Amino acid sequence: MAEKHYDVVIVGGGISGSALFYTLAKYSNIKSIALLEKYDDLATLSSNGRGNSQTIHIGDIETNYTLAKATQVKRTANMVKRYCLQYGYENKLMFAHQKMAVGIGDAEVEYMKKRYEEFKELFPYLEVYDKEKLKEIEPNIVFDENGKERAEDIVGVGVLDQYSTVDYGAMTKTLAQNAQKEKKKQLDIFFNSQVVNIKQLGSEHVLMTKNGDVFTADFVVVDAGGHSLYLAHSMGHGKNFGCLPIAGSYYTTKGHFLKGKVYMVQNPKLPFAALHGDPDVLLDMATRFGPTALALPLLERFHGLSTVPDFFRTLNLDGKIIRILFNLFKDRDIRNYILRNFVYEIPFLNKRAFLKDIKRLVPSLKLEDITYAKGFGGVRPQVLNKTELKLMLGEASINPGTGIIFNMTPSPGATSCLGNAERDAKLVCEHLKADFNHKSFLADLVN
Repeated sequence: MAEKHYDVVIVGGGISGSALFYTLAKYSNIKSIALLEKYDDLATLSSNGRGNSQTIHIGDIETNYTLAKATQVKRTANMVKRYCLQYGYENKLMFAHQKMAVGIGDAEVEYMKKRYEEFKELFPYLEVYDKEKLKEIEPNIVFDENGKERAEDIVGVGVLDQYSTVDYGAMTKTLAQNAQKEKKKQLDIFFNSQVVNIKQLGSEHVLMTKNGDVFTADFVVVDAGGHSLYLAHSMGHGKNFGCLPIAGSYYTTKGHFLKGKVYMVQNPKLPFAALHGDPDVLLDMATRFGPTALALPLLERFHGLSTVPDFFRTLNLDGKIIRILFNLFKDRDIRNYILRNFVYEIPFLNKRAFLKDIKRLVPSLKLEDITYAKGFGGVRPQVLNKTELKLMLGEASINPGTGIIFNMTPSPGATSCLGNAERDAKLVCEHLKADFNHKSFLADLVN
């Protein structure tokens, strides 16, 4: 079969790959770009609305973000908002709701008040809601099912009307569609094109797919979740990293128990998000609670055991990986958290265990109010750094400087999609000696 040559090939049709496809198509003079997607549609995995909490993570209510990280994430989150507003997607795939982080009990209340003072300059719209105000704007976190007020103090820090929710699956498809509106360029999307091997041949890379197609490219960007590291390892890159896939599940309610997004204070020892409630755009804004966090030997959720062999190869198991995992498990808080999340997946026990935890946030919830959300959730590739002997939080990128980049983008990867595209577009254009119209990019999405 004849080879198909492109200036740039992007592997992975989630929101990260589609954002780069869009950015290069619209803001660079690169003439030919291909997007290769493993399945028969874009955004079938983590970017799908069922695979994430549909949150624009801006750093205002994410209590595990430092001020420095919030400053960085705020910029990329605003790109998502600006993109949606530019194309008139508000109230179609981007929605405004109230949102807040709540502190429960004296220690957390004090913490949230101090955090407000630290973050109010970066987020001047933030407000502090005492218990009396919360009775008005989010009553189900104050009263139990009998209308009795919770005994402990509670405070919320948030905002009553901000764009906070995005259907990232729908956004992914618009990015690809808007990219292909650019004229005088070859902008192709290939579905059912799982890349199984990449080889460097001189200044080019050769990509072979499972269906037998062969592509060559002057530059390759791999935005394929956990499979980014899998493909990197197959080429001998990123051997200092291993991948620990963390699967998240959700529970849905029969109604609107919360009026907006409500996040709990994050335990700083835990590397995963605390339970929170969100209005779900795919469920007519009914409240969805989660996520749970469970390590599974899979790189993809809901595709059987097909990615188990990929997991073991990507884990890159050796003494250093074992040491990282041991250090995580020996911490009592982390160990108990892991075991509790395992129970969340066991039929019959799962709802009861989950309800006990989520009632701390919404004391009015009853067992019959929540349902395990079948088909919701996904897998995030958490990166284990063998050099620093620790679990890395956030994104990781491998750039050997040979015309190929491998990206792993767990949360807030969707929020950062255009920011990551900006970074990679600069690298691609520099390598190819192409022009990236950064001024126009900034005018549209930042300034």
